[in-house]
Amino acid sequence: MKETIITAKMHKDGTVVQVLPDGSERPVPAQPMRPMTEKEIVAAALSDPDALPMTETELRNARRVPRVKTMRRALHLTQEEFAARYHIPLGTLRDWEQGRTEPDQTAKAYLKVIAANPEAIYQALQYTPH
Repeated sequence: MKETIITAKMHKDGTVVQVLPDGSERPVPAQPMRPMTEKEIVAAALSDPDALPMTETELRNARRVPRVKTMRRALHLTQEEFAARYHIPLGTLRDWEQGRTEPDQTAKAYLKVIAANPEAIYQALQYTPH
């Protein structure tokens, strides 16, 4: 059996391309995927016992994923950097990200402010009056 190696890369916009030997690029897959209608999507999900849609009750009771991790990653910061930059105890940040605890109302408000303008909050925290 002959092994074929394909070099691929993902662009910032999320598109995946195959890098050809001459350095040019070709979209992957070369043939566009067949789009599914909403009805086909639901039928496919219902036919797969491992991918059944959640019921309203399951959805209501599902544990919410902390968004602080998403925000931290979007800022390209490590846990240590984010905690230091925004004066959040590292253990608290880790607990939030790992779902052991949830931010209280005050912390949620602070995280919303950070999300709205992370650089301004960082600069405000650097301010030291003379």
